[in-house]
Amino acid sequence: MPYAQGDAKNGAKLFKTRCAQCHTVDADGSNKVGPKLHGLFGRQSGQVDGFKYTDANKKASVHWDEETLFAYLENPKKYIPGTSMAFAGFKKPKERNDVITYLKEATQ
Repeated sequence: MPYAQGDAKNGAKLFKTRCAQCHTVDADGSNKVGPKLHGLFGRQSGQVDGFKYTDANKKASVHWDEETLFAYLENPKKYIPGTSMAFAGFKKPKERNDVITYLKEATQ
């Protein structure tokens, strides 16, 4: 199942409860346990200045877009073996769509 436009409002709620403890989305946001996500779309994996990535993330060469995020957010450790991202993933496609739709708005 590919990415489909979701509900950004629900995505914001999901982000706040399941992602915000490790990531920021603001242009002036900082890296936390995970890298800041502002400017995420179109970026290569392992490229945020000042964040210490695993070699797996640096070497993955993933180009972040809706489809790669949809696959990644289902199971990050399966998508990039060796990543340090502890999050188990969003198993429900609707939740992934909602979070990605939110991220498209919040990280531009």
